[in-house]
Amino acid sequence: MDKKSLIGLGLIAGILGIWLYISGPSKETIARNKAIKDSIALVQQKEQAELMAKDAAVKKVADTLKQTVVLSDSVKTALLNDQYKDFTPASIGKEESFIIENENIKATILNKGAQLIKVELKKYHRSGKTEPLILFDRDSLNFALKLNAYDRSRIFSTDSFYFKSVKQTATGIDLKLETSKPGSYIEFSYSLKPNDYMISSEIRFVGMQNIISQTEDQLQLNWAMLYPSQEKYIRLEKKAATIYFKQTINSPDYINALKDEEKELNDADIKWVAFKQQYFNSAIIANNSFAKAGSFIKTSSRPNSETVVKAVSAEVGVPYQHLPNEKFGFKFYFGPNDYNILKGYGDDLENIVPTGWSIFSYINKWMVIPLFDSLNFMNMGIVILILTLIVKIVLLPIAYKTYMSGARMRVLKPETDALAAKYEKTPDPMKKQQEQMALYRKAGVNPLSGCFPLLLQFPILIALFAFIPAAIQLRQQSFLWATDLSTYDTIWDFGFVPFINWAYGDHVSLFALLMFVSTLVYTYMNSSMMPQQNNQMPGMKFMMYFMPVIFLAVMNDYAAGLSWYYFLANMFTFLQNWIMKKIISDAKIRAQLEANMKKPAKVSNFQKRLEDMAKQRQQLNKK
Repeated sequence: MDKKSLIGLGLIAGILGIWLYISGPSKETIARNKAIKDSIALVQQKEQAELMAKDAAVKKVADTLKQTVVLSDSVKTALLNDQYKDFTPASIGKEESFIIENENIKATILNKGAQLIKVELKKYHRSGKTEPLILFDRDSLNFALKLNAYDRSRIFSTDSFYFKSVKQTATGIDLKLETSKPGSYIEFSYSLKPNDYMISSEIRFVGMQNIISQTEDQLQLNWAMLYPSQEKYIRLEKKAATIYFKQTINSPDYINALKDEEKELNDADIKWVAFKQQYFNSAIIANNSFAKAGSFIKTSSRPNSETVVKAVSAEVGVPYQHLPNEKFGFKFYFGPNDYNILKGYGDDLENIVPTGWSIFSYINKWMVIPLFDSLNFMNMGIVILILTLIVKIVLLPIAYKTYMSGARMRVLKPETDALAAKYEKTPDPMKKQQEQMALYRKAGVNPLSGCFPLLLQFPILIALFAFIPAAIQLRQQSFLWATDLSTYDTIWDFGFVPFINWAYGDHVSLFALLMFVSTLVYTYMNSSMMPQQNNQMPGMKFMMYFMPVIFLAVMNDYAAGLSWYYFLANMFTFLQNWIMKKIISDAKIRAQLEANMKKPAKVSNFQKRLEDMAKQRQQLNKK
């Protein structure tokens, strides 16, 4: 840096120093600023002191409140006494659970409410599980007795109170709800017999006549449950889950499983109410009867749930006579929908099992169920084969008549073809029909004789259609590729496809497909044996081929055991017809018909009515 630059920087520094000295604060200003700063510090100290005082006051109030809460146990007791009165001793407690069990069931009972909160069925398993099937658990159940007390000024529910165990064994327990009045209590008892599905129960009222309202002649027992999914396909469970009930003067009835409904049961006292799942049920059965007043049942679907099938509830009346010592007896059934087991308990409980209506039910009760039960040591697919064979043997005379009817119509084909040719150019349907009926009458052939035997087979088909999907004997029984004969089998799950999913489903059932193909083959063979009838009734021919298509759509989502039966029935029919064709000669049938045509014609009442109807139609057409 040169000399001139240094001189310039020095002058700038000197000028800056002189300016700072001249423009700086005076002594008075400095003193005034110090006073302001001290005042601000004093104010901040004062505010800090006030905040500390407030914190101390808040802490003191909190400590005071805390001491007040600690000291308020007596107040709390007074409040409980005002709220629960004589039930106050039972309003405080600790939850405990107790277990009673036998070879069939294991039941868990909670001391709060003295209610059954869980039941396991030891001999059954949930689909895909190895542990015992849980019929319901605490999260899906509510059971309580409502108590109107002190002239209806209080309404209590037993599930709010803690009961004490006063007697317990491996198969039974007594639980007592104590009151503040000596000798006054309510007691619930539960007991199991060996190898049984029934739990005997009793509610005892001792010294309660002055606590329970004098205006009440009954109490209300509420029972509600969420059905947990137990099976492979929950949508099939939802189609079967409902409530059954029996009143003392009526036959058992039920709510439609496809509907949500609340139904009042106040027209007659109630014997039992059963929460029915697809293969199991939980039923409450009165030793005498539940009172009808205020009683109802209710079902509510859970369409979007993958774990809950349906919500159900029931409220029934428990008679109360205000005696110093009285009791009400009832039972619980927790077990399978097994026809013979339920029938053994009486009271029409077996009606829970769908066996079909009218004559159809007797086919299941007298043939199908005894066969399933007697052969339950065998694979159920083989049992269904034996059932099919027995049915075919029983219906063999009918099958023989059906075949002979078709054979007679077949050998008369030259004559019927001649009639068709005769009226081909000058069609006269009435005249043609009259001549054809005269030919049948002369030959001794009834064209409808092949239809009536087929109609006689429908009761068996309909009976099996009702029972097999609900048969506990088929549940989780595998056969060939089917893992469970009680539900549909599947060889291909193709998922959701618009319209196809609605009309057919989201899978392919091989048993249903085999049934469909064999039915089509049977229809073709049957129509080829009676071509005359097909020519006369073309609409009927269409229906014969269209019905198997409809049946396929239904059976694709139905029990594999039923499709297996229908397939076997078709195969046995093919075998029967093949054997009869080998044994029965068409030439002999032709000779017999020719001999009949040489005899004087006999007119049956039925044929005469047909001819009269044909003549009347012809006369009406001329007019």
